[in-house]
Parts: sequence; structure tokens; C-alpha cells
Amino acid sequence: MEPSVNLGQSLVELEITMENVESALYQLYYDPDMEHKNVAQKWLTQAQASAQAWQFCWALLSPDKLPEIQFFGASTLHSKISRHWSDLHADQHQSLRMQLLSHILHFSSGPKMVLTRLCVALASLALNLIPQAWPQPVAEMVRVFQPDEAEPEGGMAGAGGGAEQDPHAHCLALLELLAVLPEEFQSSRLAQARRAQLREALAGEWVVVCPLLRQLLQRQDSPNQVKERVLRCLSSWVGLDVPLGESQGLLQDCFTALSNPELFDTAVETIVNTISQPDCQRYTDALVNLVPLVLGLHDQLKAAAQDGDMETSHGICRIAVALGETHSRVLLEQVDHWQEYLALVNMILFCTGIPGHYPVSETTSSLTLTFWYTLQDDILSFEEEKQAVYLQVYRPVYFQLVDVLLHKSHYPSQEEYTSWSSDDKEQFRIYRVDISDTLMYVYEMLGAELLSNLYDRLGRQLMDPQQSAVWQDTEALLFGFQSIAETIDVNYSDVIPGLIGLIPRINISNVMLADTVMYTIGSLAEWLADHPVMLGGILPMVLQGLVKAELSVSSVSTLKRICRECRHDLGPYVHDIMTVSQDVLVKEIHKSSQCMWLMQALGFLLSACPVDEILGSLHSLITPHVQRLDTLAQQESNPSNKLSIIHILGMLSSLFTTLDVNRQADSLEGAAPPKPTSSQAAHNPVVVVLQQVFALIQTLLLKWLDDSEVVEAVCGVFEKSVRTLLHDFGPMVAQLSEMLGQIYSAFPQASALDLTRQMVHIFAGEEHHSSSIKSLIEVLTATTLTIFQQGPRDHPDIAESFMQLHAQILKRKPDWYMSDHLDVKALFYCGVLALKFPETPTVKSTSLFFTELLPRCKDVPPIGEAVQRDGKLLTETILQAVGGESPHSLTEHFSEVLFSLSRHCSALLAQWLKETLQTPGFPSAQVTLEQKNTFSQQLLREQTNKRRVKEIVKEFSLLCRGLQGSGYSADY
Repeated sequence: MEPSVNLGQSLVELEITMENVESALYQLYYDPDMEHKNVAQKWLTQAQASAQAWQFCWALLSPDKLPEIQFFGASTLHSKISRHWSDLHADQHQSLRMQLLSHILHFSSGPKMVLTRLCVALASLALNLIPQAWPQPVAEMVRVFQPDEAEPEGGMAGAGGGAEQDPHAHCLALLELLAVLPEEFQSSRLAQARRAQLREALAGEWVVVCPLLRQLLQRQDSPNQVKERVLRCLSSWVGLDVPLGESQGLLQDCFTALSNPELFDTAVETIVNTISQPDCQRYTDALVNLVPLVLGLHDQLKAAAQDGDMETSHGICRIAVALGETHSRVLLEQVDHWQEYLALVNMILFCTGIPGHYPVSETTSSLTLTFWYTLQDDILSFEEEKQAVYLQVYRPVYFQLVDVLLHKSHYPSQEEYTSWSSDDKEQFRIYRVDISDTLMYVYEMLGAELLSNLYDRLGRQLMDPQQSAVWQDTEALLFGFQSIAETIDVNYSDVIPGLIGLIPRINISNVMLADTVMYTIGSLAEWLADHPVMLGGILPMVLQGLVKAELSVSSVSTLKRICRECRHDLGPYVHDIMTVSQDVLVKEIHKSSQCMWLMQALGFLLSACPVDEILGSLHSLITPHVQRLDTLAQQESNPSNKLSIIHILGMLSSLFTTLDVNRQADSLEGAAPPKPTSSQAAHNPVVVVLQQVFALIQTLLLKWLDDSEVVEAVCGVFEKSVRTLLHDFGPMVAQLSEMLGQIYSAFPQASALDLTRQMVHIFAGEEHHSSSIKSLIEVLTATTLTIFQQGPRDHPDIAESFMQLHAQILKRKPDWYMSDHLDVKALFYCGVLALKFPETPTVKSTSLFFTELLPRCKDVPPIGEAVQRDGKLLTETILQAVGGESPHSLTEHFSEVLFSLSRHCSALLAQWLKETLQTPGFPSAQVTLEQKNTFSQQLLREQTNKRRVKEIVKEFSLLCRGLQGSGYSADY
């Protein structure tokens, strides 16, 4: 059949009739043109909402229609009942009910998709009629769907004919209907009181549903299809908190179904769903009776594990964990049944240790890990005397758990591991992290005895010649140590000295073992800081790892931790560390990010060296890289050279981030070091190096000035140095200021503004640096004002950094705005423009600028004049933004500026609000003049309570957007 109408041409005029609906459905399903499909979809949605839909939906369900047409008819019926119930008179409800029951009988043999939608429609009707108009719907449904029952009154002629082909069709239809009834209740939007009323009424029907389900599950002649539908039906009803006590027998039958391979998965889902309901905890006896049922699956579990049947072992494990974890506390308290629960715990322990490597040959063990947290929490929550009894029983289990977890953390053989996919390797890595977290948690219960246990086993492996331990055993024990030492303070453990003594005996020829050795040493860095005598035995291993690319991440991160924590005790080892590090950097053994970490490590190391030795070490470290940079500066610009330049500049930045000779004062009771003299600052090793490479950097910039990434990397070197050295950086200020002015004038970059802001923060108050920085500010401001005149929209980063810079100046040196060389009025106007940007960081920075500027309007005449002249424009811009011009999420930042205006320019703000808000439709047509006046009065009244101003502005913004009372405000 071809569609008789092209909806794409006559969407508005098309009459809603069954024929046109059918044509639209053909167009939706079969027209290859997506635009026609979309038009048909839109029109059909309108048709479903129309009054005519009550009529055409039945016609579409005619037996001669295609299944897709029938499905739309059934969906329309559900839509009308669930959303347009009020269209019907009460006297129509009974006939609608009978029609639906009749059609469900007719479609009981299929198509399944039509049957399901009709069942959902009847479920929706039942929810509208229960309990007054249809007090016992389930009983009637069961009666109607008896196989030998005559058609209900008002049914279709010959409706049941199709069902005779399948003697179980009516039964399956009834089960489908019973399954969707609670599901429709759960998904319906109902008032709280109505939901409670319906829940109670439906739960009352369980006395009819439960025996029926049990009868069908127990019948020998029930096919698997019926039994599977019974299981799904139970899953659906337990969501209504039906009493577990009344369902025990049915649940036992579900356990019996586990022996049927075709029903196994559905039975598992049903059992887990049922026993995971929190409400089950009220039925203690029923829960206790479930334990033997679960324990009865242990042999099936063992057989599945032995045969590599992952699906069966996974399913049984889910059941055991659901019972043990959800009801741990209740079952622990049943002291008369403690042996059964202990057996269940041991069954879960078997699941944790199930044979195979996760995730390749088993996926079950990961399901159990949260159970051990829950059980431990419940045991430790008992009062002390009771807790002691439980610990006596369960501590041995937890020691077994540690053994199992360490075994499960074993890597496979190198050959097997190489064959794993990258996804499998990543899943295994995450699995080991989860095991690590579990071990750390278990330490709370087992305490120091756990570390002693691990240490004794490691000692036997490494010291006993009879022990021929494979590398995985050693790695697992170290992994256990590392898991605990990373988060638990092990400084007082008496086994750590022995462990440190054992580590050098480990052969780290295997990469995965070597990685774990490195991470274990890193986790003990704080302990080594308190016991520096042990460093000599450990450091050679770390340096041995440093020269291997495959140990890059673990060895570099471990060296960094040691250099940070133990730097004051590394004097005897500085030469070795520097020699190996310089070698690996020159040979480019490590990737860029690890090179940065290594430079940070060396910065920590050099910080603790005698000042007169640092410069020599520094020169030998960076000279090869500076020479390489010099070579690159002479060469043509190309992408490869650019990456090398950024890499070298990044290494210098990383080094200067941590190289601080003043760190040596850390030990002086935390006293802040005094400001250095100019002589001290000039001899700071970092300053000396920066001065020596300054000309090279200038040469480099000449060639790369228009590349923002290179300029950002150059500024990064100086910014990291300023942040670390603070006032020691002073000798560099004048020449750096001059260079920044030159590069910004030629090619403006946000990174130059950010570096200048750091210098303002530290040096603005020092007279001998003030003139250099002030001159730089004037150059940067003049250049940026030109950008704003030309259109700043393409430079939100510059606008953001520019506003942050001036906010800092207003904090530190507001008197600079008295200068004739700073155009304050133009700066103010730039701020107004920046408030219109959609980027949150730019608006936030600009709001900060104005909240720093407005308090100065009385003390600094040029600022006062700018506020007088353009304050109204600022107010108008903010109101426009609040009224809908800007995203609602930015309202908080605008309220900060309004609060500052109200506090420091109250009289002027009152005048500006009056003038701007009188304009009809401003800032939004959604607000009345009365509402605008209320907002104005509330705002002007609050000059001390910033939080209240934010609330006032937020409410006004929602009013302007037509969102007041919509629930939208809950998101903000």
C-alpha cells in the first residue's frame, strides 16, 4: 500500500482520520527521505494527542493491519489512558476495560510487541481505577485468562481463535500483564498520597499473584517460556515491597529453576532482585532460611569454576553476595545460626579466589570486593565486647582473604600477558587498584600483624634457598606492602627496616616486578626521611631503574618522592643522582612528562645542597640543554623544532619550580625567611642562570614571537621562577619587564599578562622595582586597549588575563591609576565590554576587577570620574546580562558587582537603577514595573549582606527569564 498523502506538503491542513494516520505511518517507516520522516513523526505525535485518537486507535488494531500499524494503535491507546484519562466519562471505563481485555486475548499469540503495549495500556487503566472502580483487578485478569474461559462481554468476534494454536498463549499473556502492572506503577508520575494508596492496593493483590506463580513454576507441563515469564513477573512484583515471608516458597522454587540451563540467567536475576530489596530485613526468619538454599549452590559453583563455566559461577556468586552483603548485619546478629553465615562468608571467599586471571578467564571475583568492606564495617560497629567475639571468628577469614587477594593480583606469565588486549590490561590494572584499596581497608581490622605476616613470607621467599619463588609471588607481597604504606602511617612499624633490607636482594630483571619494587620504595619515602641511614641500600636500585625506559614512570616518580622527602639527607648521594639523571636526560630515555618530573626531583635535591655548590651542579645539568636550545634558536622554524624548544623550556620551568635555596630555612621552626639583600638575590643560582640565558631567550623569541605556545613556554620559565624565588627574583625584574613590553607590543599573549600579574603581586610595593613594572603596565594597557578598540571578541583569554592583572594592581598599587599614562576611563569601558563575554572565566575576572575598582572611587580621582561617567552604562550592562543576555549560571558574578555598587556608590546606583529600569521591556518583557521597583528597593537596602544580594539578583534573573517557580532555580 502506498501512502495516499504527502505529509511534507500539507502538514497543517491534514485532517486526523484513520486513513491519514495509516498513510503517515507508512511515510514514517518506509519513506527514505529523513525530512518526510520527521514531518510524519511530528504529525503523528499531534494525532496521538487529539480527541479522534480514542477512535482511530481501535481501527489500527484490526487483524488485517501490519504489526507496525497495530503497535502504533496500542501505543496510542496507552498514551490516551495515561495522559488524557480525564477525556473519558466514568460510564465509559467499564467498556474500555472489556475492550482491552478482549484485544489482549486476541493478541495473546502475538505479535509480542503489540501484546506488550496493550498490557501496558490495561495496566495504566487499572492504576486509574484502583481501588474504588476496580478493587481487585488481578483476580479478574486471572479469571478472564483461564484457557477455557469464554470471551468477556463486549469482546471481538472470534478474538480467541488465534490463541488456540498455542495452548499456553493465554497464560503467557496473563503473565505479561501481571509483569507490566508493577512496572507501569513504578514508571508513572503520581502524587505521593496516590502512589502510597496504589502501592498498598497492589501489594494486597500479592496473595492472588504469588500462589498462581508458584503453581505455574511447579507444574511439570509448564514450558520454559512460561517459567521464564513467571520469574520475570516475580522480579517485577518484589519492587512493591511484597512480604518476603509470604514469598519464601516461590523463592525456593526459583532456586530449583537454577538447575535448568535455559532458566538459569533469569532465575539469578530474579533471586538477586528479590533478596536485594532493603525491606527484606524485616523478615529475619525468611532470610535465615535462605542461607541453606544459597549454600546448597556451593557444589554447582565449584563444578562451574573447575569447568571454566564463567556464566554459572558469575550467577551463583551474585546470589551469594546479594544475600551476604545486603543483609550482613541482620545475619551476623543471628547468633544461633553463626555457623551457617560463616559458611556463606567462606563461600564468598571462594568466589573471591575463583581460579583464573581476571578479566580474561574469570569475571566473578571483582563482584565480591565490596562485600568485605560491608562485613568489616558491620563487625567493627558492634560494641567492644561483642566485637571481640566476632573478631575471634572472622579475623582468620580476613587473613585468608589477604592471601586470596594477593594471589588474585598475580600477573600472568610474560608470554600470556603480552597476548592480552590493551582493554584487558587496563581492566586488570583497575582490578589491582580495587584489590589495593581492599587491602588498605582490611589493615584496619588486622593491624600490624598483617604487615608482619607479609614480611615473614617475603623473607622466606628471598632468604630460604629451599624456596624457589616465582617472581609473581614476590611482586604480590610487595604490592600488598605498597597498598598499605601508600595510605597508612607505617612509620612505627617494626618490620619496615627489615623490608628495606630485603628489597636490594630482589632481582628486578622482570619489568612488572621492578615497577612494583619502585612504587614500594616510593611509598616508604617518608619513613626513609626519618631513617636516612637506610638510603644507601635503596638508592642504587632506584638509579638502576632510572636508566630503563620501561621503568620510566615508576622510577622517576619514586626518585622525585625521595628527593622531596629526604633532600636534607641526600648529600652523600648527590653526585650519583646527578650523574645518572644527566645521562638519562641527554640520552632522551624518558618521555617528556617524566623528564619534567625528573627535573622537579633534581630541583628538590639541589635546594638542600650548599649554596656555593648549587651553581656548578646547575650548570652541568642544564648546559647540554641550553646548548641544544641555542642551536634550535639559529635554525628555521618548523614543528619538530618547536616541540624540542617547548620541551627544553618545560624542563627549565620544572627545575625552577622546586629549586629554592630558601627551603633550607624550612627547618627553622617554620619561620618565614627575611627578604634577601640585593647581593644575596644576585647570587641566587637560579637568577644567575636566568641572566646567563636571557639573551638566548630573546633571540629565540625574535623567531617565535607569533607562536603562542612558545611564548607561553618562555613566560612559564619566568613565572615558575617568580613563584618559587619570590623576592630573590628581584635582579631580573627590570630586564624582564622591558622584554615583556616588547613581546606584548609586537604580539599580545595572555601568558605575558599572567607573568606580569605575578610580578605585580610580589614587587609592586618595592620602590626600586616599581618604576619598571609601572612602565610595563602602561605599555601592556595601551596595547590591550587597542585590541579592545579593534574588537576583543576573538581574544577572551587576553580579556580575562587583562582584567585579572588590573584587579591585582588595584589591590597592590591603586595609586598607579593617578598616572596620566593610564587611561582609566578607557579601562573602565573595556571592563564593561568584557562583562558581555559568554566565557565564565572572563566574566569572573571582570567581576573581580570591578569589585576591586569600585571601593577606590573616592580615594583615586580618575577612578571616581570613570565611575561617574560610565557607571550607568555598567549598571545597564549588568541588568541586561541578568535579564537574559548572559547564561543564568553567571548571575552570581554579576551580583558581586551590584553588591559593590550598592555598597560604595549607593546614591548613584539608586539614580541609575531608576533611569534604566523605567524603560519598558528592559531588561526583559517578562517583568512588570512593580517587580522592577521591588528589585531596586531590595538591592539598595542590602549594603552588608552579600549572600542576600545574590539571592535577590538570582530571583530577579529567574523572573526576567520566565522561570520563577518552574523548579529551574533548584539547579542553581
